[in-house]
Amino acid sequence: MQELSTRHHWVETEKGRLFAQSWDPSAECGIPIVLLHDSLGCVALWRDFPARLAQASGRRVIAYDRLGFGRSSAYPGKLPPSFIEDEAHGGFRALCQQLSLNQFALFGHSVGGGMAVGCAAAYAESCRRLITESAQAFADTTTLKEIRVAGRQFAMPGQLERLRRYHGEKSEWVLSAWVDTWLSNAFSQWSLNELLAKVKCPLLALHGDHDEYGSRQHPERICALVSGPSELQILHDCGHVPHREHTETVLAAITWFLALR
Repeated sequence: MQELSTRHHWVETEKGRLFAQSWDPSAECGIPIVLLHDSLGCVALWRDFPARLAQASGRRVIAYDRLGFGRSSAYPGKLPPSFIEDEAHGGFRALCQQLSLNQFALFGHSVGGGMAVGCAAAYAESCRRLITESAQAFADTTTLKEIRVAGRQFAMPGQLERLRRYHGEKSEWVLSAWVDTWLSNAFSQWSLNELLAKVKCPLLALHGDHDEYGSRQHPERICALVSGPSELQILHDCGHVPHREHTETVLAAITWFLALR
């Protein structure tokens, strides 16, 4: 097993500072993998997955806290309805510039999957592989229903403390950025359709068969609309977080996909 070195990075943007972390194998081979987290996520909530991915793939793995999340600076104001596609030209671009990422693979979980699609579309010549996990392709009724349920659960006494462990005083904003943005009228017609048509690199879409935040219609649409080749893998007896629920299966799928010519 390779030794890993772990490094912390601080990325300056026009709106604030981002925290990033990298896991670097001693005998690194291949393009790096950048992870994009979900609506309530951050670097710490990836837990040991980045290290295990770096070990399994032999590649550098980089994760970062989006503005407003984890150890990054607070977000100035409310998220605009365009926040998913905006990430490609905001925090992600700053990360690539500071870490000199000229070519990369992307792995995005949930809303991070949508952002990964946006980044692959915006940097079509640099993105060599795209992996979406539990990504939403449009704002459907099932997704919105479950977000309403989660919002009510977090409103119960003590529940917000789960977020404060990772986001500190930004926790209320993090929850609102998820629930209020997705449930707003301005977001009701959102979809990835236009961005997907601009994705040229090979795509692997991973999705659990019991994903409470979206049916297989989401990965099916993602695979159908990209310009490049695509693979769809449905994980059985799996919910919204395959990399935690079926880690070995996800690692095997990613390493296989990255090794394809």
